Formats: sequence, C-alpha cells, structure tokens
Amino acid sequence: MASPGEATVSVSHVGKKLPPARYWQETQEKEKDENKVGEGGGRTEEALQQAEQKTQKTKKRKQDQTQIDGKKFISGKSDPFPGPAPIPEDRMQKFKRKDKTKKHRRQHYKLKDMIARSEEASEMAQKQSARFDLLLPEDAGFLEGDEDEDTCTISQEDIADVVDITSGAKYFNLKLSQFGPYRVDYSKTGRHLLLGGRRGHVACVDWQSKQLLCEINVMESINDVKWLHSEAMYAVAQKKWLHIYDSNGIELHCIRKFNDVLRMQFLPYHFLLATASATSFLQYLDVSVGKEVAAICTKTGRLDVMCQNPHNAIIHLGHPNGTVTLWSPNQKEALAKMLCHQGGVRSVTVDKTGTYMVTSGMDKKLKLYDIRAFKPLKSFFLPAGASCLSLSQRGLLSAATGDIVQVYKDVWSTPVTKPYMAHRAQGTVWGLHFCPFEDVLGVGHGDGFTSMLVPGAGEPNFDGLDANPYRSARQRQEWEVKALLEKIQPELITLDPNELGQVDHATFQQRHQDRVQALGFDPLAKEKFIPKFKKKGRSSAGSVERRKKQVAHEDQRDIIRKTVEDKMKMEKEREEREKKKAVLSSSRSALDRFKK
Repeated sequence: MASPGEATVSVSHVGKKLPPARYWQETQEKEKDENKVGEGGGRTEEALQQAEQKTQKTKKRKQDQTQIDGKKFISGKSDPFPGPAPIPEDRMQKFKRKDKTKKHRRQHYKLKDMIARSEEASEMAQKQSARFDLLLPEDAGFLEGDEDEDTCTISQEDIADVVDITSGAKYFNLKLSQFGPYRVDYSKTGRHLLLGGRRGHVACVDWQSKQLLCEINVMESINDVKWLHSEAMYAVAQKKWLHIYDSNGIELHCIRKFNDVLRMQFLPYHFLLATASATSFLQYLDVSVGKEVAAICTKTGRLDVMCQNPHNAIIHLGHPNGTVTLWSPNQKEALAKMLCHQGGVRSVTVDKTGTYMVTSGMDKKLKLYDIRAFKPLKSFFLPAGASCLSLSQRGLLSAATGDIVQVYKDVWSTPVTKPYMAHRAQGTVWGLHFCPFEDVLGVGHGDGFTSMLVPGAGEPNFDGLDANPYRSARQRQEWEVKALLEKIQPELITLDPNELGQVDHATFQQRHQDRVQALGFDPLAKEKFIPKFKKKGRSSAGSVERRKKQVAHEDQRDIIRKTVEDKMKMEKEREEREKKKAVLSSSRSALDRFKK
C-alpha cells in the first residue's frame, strides 16, 4: 500500500488523441530520427519509408486545406455542397414582389440606404417563400376518364364510391323542400356553411363533421346571407332590414339604415359589408365599429347582381341594360362602365387574381373579360343562359342553367367545347359557391342543398396565418385582434392597388399652383443671386456684374451638361438600332436568288 507522501499516478486505459502536427514539429522529428539512426544504427529502410509517407500525407492534407477556401469541414471531410441550396428560377419568379428601384446618382445617402434595406428584405422574403414552397406536401387533384370517356358523364355517386371515405363523405344532399330555394355561403376558412332559405330558414353547419351550430326561422323572406370576418357572426338580408346574428342564432343588431337589401359582399381585409338594394343604393357598413362608411345612389334601378374583386376590393354591379359598373366607397360615380350584353346581366364573378371577369346575360351568352384592359376575350353560347356563376381558387368555372350545374376547366387558355363536369340538381339552382381549400361546390336549389365533389377546384395548401381551417377558439380570437389592428382603411380602395406606392405628380403640381396663388410668390423657386458686399473697393459695379455672370454660367453649365448627356444617349441608341438593322440586312435569305 502506498504511503501518503508518495504521489499517486493514474493511468488511463483510453488512448488520448494526439494534436495535429505543426510545421515546426516536422523538423524536430527529422532531427530525432537522424539522431536515433546515428546512435543505434538499427533503424531499417522500411521504417524510413513509412516516416516519409506520413510526412507526405500531412503535407498533402495541408495543401488541400489551402486550396479549398470557404468550404466547411464535417468530421474532417469537406462539404460537397457548400453554401445555400440553389432555388429554381421559376419558383423565384412565382414569389417576385417588385422590380429593383432605379437609384439616381444624386439621391440622398439616407434614402439610398432605406431603398437598399427594403430591397434586401424583399429579396430575402422571396427566397424564403420559394424554399418553403418546395415543402408543401399537397397537390391539386383532377378527374381523368378512361379512353373515349368524357368526364362530364361521370356521376357524383360514381366519384363518391371510388374515392376514400373522408372525401366520399363530402358529397351529400340536404332535403329542405319546405323553405327553399336556398342561398349558400362558406366561411373564409372553408370549415363552416351558411344556408338561407327564401322563406325564412337560416342554418349554420360545420359541414365536415355535419354538426349543426344553430337553426332559426326569422319569419320573414330572406334575400341573401353572408358570413362576416369569422364564423362567430353572419348577416342576413331580410325583407325589410339588415340583421346581424351570432353563431348561436341570437340577433345582435337590426340596422334600419340598410333597407330592401338584395345582395351582399363582405370585404375581409377592410371589415366592410357592401350591400346592394332594390332602391338602387350601394351602401358600405364597417362591421368593426358599426358605422355606415358610404351610401352611393347608382341611379341604375334594381341591384340584384353583385360580386367583388378579391384583388382590389372593387364592387362589380350588373344592371338590366346590359352594363357592368365598378364601384369604390371613395367616389359617388362609377369607376368604369362596361357594356357586356345586349340584354340584362344575370350573374357576374371575378377570379382571385383580379385579372378576369365572367358575365352571363339574358342574350344566353357567357363572356370572359380582361379587367386590366376592359376588353372581351371569349364568348360562349349557352342554350338557356346561366343564372348563377362561381369561380374556384384554381380557376374552375361553374355555371347553373335551370337545375343543371356545369363546371368548365381552363376557360382562359383553351377553347371550351364541353364541360369538365355536370350534375342535375333536384330543383332550380338559386346559389353557387366553391368551398375554399376543398374540392367541393355548394349548390343551393329549390329542394335544399347539395355538396358536389369537383376534383381540382380548391387550393391544396392553405396559409395558416390568414385562414386556418383547423384553428382553435383561442387562435381565432388572437387572429381577430391582429386582423383588426391590420385593418385597411376604405380610402385605400382603388382600381389599381399599385398606385398607392407611387407619387401623384399631377396632384402635386396642382397643389403647388394653388399654394403659389395663395402666397403670391413661389416658395420652391430658386432665390435670385445677390452678391455680397465686399470692402476695400472689391464691390465695384464691374466686379459685381462679373460675379453675377459667373453664377449664371454655372447654372447654364448644368443645363448644357444634361442636354449633352441626353443627346449622347439618343445617339448611342440610334447606333445600336443601325447595327441591328445592318445585321438583319446582311443575313441572306432563300429569296435572294431571285433578285437581279
């Protein structure tokens, strides 16, 4: 047993890893090897060769490390894919927000810094969105028939039999023949369904779980029903006035300013309920504060055709004289008027991008318009015309003719010869609405309600921060507070939303002229140069005039320099055009052999 005075030595059985060799240690090892060979003389040639190979390996590893610059090493090996993963160009273009701002060389340094930081944030958001888009798991569905089989001949029962149980349960019929026909509306999340019968029946349903939230009879005829910002409140346009109810069927408000309402549209980002009445009035109600924002007399008669543009929140109204007018709460006159049909307009709908508008009229025609240019693109003839129209998130168009519902696919790009799907309802169709984020079309008719399966209609991936179908009550409350804080004011509703970020030069010039007339002088004009008085005879008349001319010449030089730069730019463009023209003329054509 060791005495306390002795030092205890602990020997570990785990071998320690030696540190990497350094350049100053290589010379020392060589000297030691030489000394050992000199002393003992018993070192063999094989041992010397092994030592040389070891030093060569260490040198080679150092050379590789110096050659690979910027690459990370994992477990001693270089990363074969250094840097961030490349993003496909088409995905980057999908999330492109804006073009880069042209920087003027005379801009203020603070403004340049702000523009640069804004562009960096926009580019980072674009890249992150493109990367996360690769992770979206769901794809849009489609319906494909066998050889020589039209998809429009496939019935709803056949589709429900072959799909999975969850999807098959989305096809159902509600027989409500006593209080029909019915208007239909889905909530923004696509989870809840609102039914309003012509004879006073109102029902709120969680249609996926088939759970009835509330069911009432208002004992009065109903013209339209509409969900508000969440599934907790909805509006009912009754015979006399507009009523607001909660999800339990309790009446919250009776707004008597809004009388004889026929159709309604809710603008979710502005918290505005737009109503069209039989007295030719278009009215806007701010549901966040309960005040009327605007009341516009359109002077066009009864307003029973109405839709909204989801892109810019403009209201489209159809009239009996065949015109469609575009309205904003900021103006008492229509923003635009389009003559669409020879007879009255029966239905109007706009796609979610705000690019295309579809109308149907009494002349039995279905017309497609490009709203950006206000020009017709295509026109189709339907034997009995279309009484109701609806567009899905993926661009499918549904049209109801009597009791027949037809769905068309790719109406913008390809000529339509036959419908994509068709279904015969049990009564005359009174309302159509595609369910958000689901391949479902809700049809309200005289005998109740039908939920149709339409593969490829809904957007497969939803934005959980905007419309989450699976949110809890707590999440809905938090979203509601955030949406109220981010509410867009009605004054910002314009035909072109991109104008909000631009400078209105015409208005600025007009304001400047009014200011000049009020003040009697131009406050932005350059002050007249007055030479400073100098002593000791340096402010003689001649020297003062010379200084005035020198300042005038400097201003003139700036004007001349700018003119010369413009001329050089125009000359350069002209030379480039001449070069292109010469290249085109020098290329030989097959018809040159016929020239004399």
